[in-house]
Amino acid sequence: MHPTETKQPALAVIGNPSSAASYAAGQDQAPDALRAAGLLDGLSAIGRTILDLGNLPGQIWYPDRQQPLAQHAAAIVDNLIQLRDRLAAALRDGHDLLLLGGNCTIALSAVAALRDVAGDAALLYIDRHFDCNTPASVTDGALDWMGIAHALGLPGTLPELRDAFGSAPLLTVDRISFLGVDPAKATTWERRQADLNAFRYVTSAALHDDPVAAAETAVNRLPAAPLTVHIDVDVLDFTDAPLAEDTGGRNTGPTLDQLADSIEVAMRPRGTKQDGARILSIGELNPTRAAGTPDALPQFVRFLTRATSTPAPNPSQ
Repeated sequence: MHPTETKQPALAVIGNPSSAASYAAGQDQAPDALRAAGLLDGLSAIGRTILDLGNLPGQIWYPDRQQPLAQHAAAIVDNLIQLRDRLAAALRDGHDLLLLGGNCTIALSAVAALRDVAGDAALLYIDRHFDCNTPASVTDGALDWMGIAHALGLPGTLPELRDAFGSAPLLTVDRISFLGVDPAKATTWERRQADLNAFRYVTSAALHDDPVAAAETAVNRLPAAPLTVHIDVDVLDFTDAPLAEDTGGRNTGPTLDQLADSIEVAMRPRGTKQDGARILSIGELNPTRAAGTPDALPQFVRFLTRATSTPAPNPSQ
């Protein structure tokens, strides 16, 4: 090794097989389905050390009739705290992380782990939705599209989730940038919060039309801080990549190839050891959606291989 070179950090894979925050079961199957589709072999081919750290205990959704507007909240909070601790331990060991959900609430654990270990964190949130609803703003009770509201401490959020990671809010609006949002899919409450809080977002249409420029715009709006990149697969055109729990994104949004172009921008080093993506998290992938498209999961594995092929700087080096 040349004296000026640094060793690539290992890439640790952690699964959180939970659909507790969902509308129905399915996302709990995603971590093992991706492994079965060749994920670990694909990642090993990029030349990095790959560590499979296994899964957290699984959670499968069922109707929560005791707390219907915030279903399974206590179990979700317990799970996210456990996940934060598991991620923080891996970060302290010097690893970069690929986090397989499960629900989009995992992004909160990723940010909390980075904040605990590195002292700061930012979030690039790649999603068709803002995920800024609350139990008071919608009636479905699915916490998977309420996570960012709790991270920001918006009015009407549950104290047990909002305060789960210690000092709240977990994020301020200057430390989150949304990429791929379709404002037409937002609730009235979310659009109001986006205006009141001056959310920084790039639209789904912009991501489709110029994936590289859209990603550059979104990333450049973030401060210099260790970064979590979170992808909700419903950002994708469902006709191109039938993977998401939410099937409403048919014939709109980026293709998987277009998202791959943008993710390379999001994951690449930004110039300093303290200023790069340390965690890539994947949410809302429901393997049952791909039952009639056998190559969908292997194609997504190839996408993840491409996304993680250039490691980010490691702050511990």
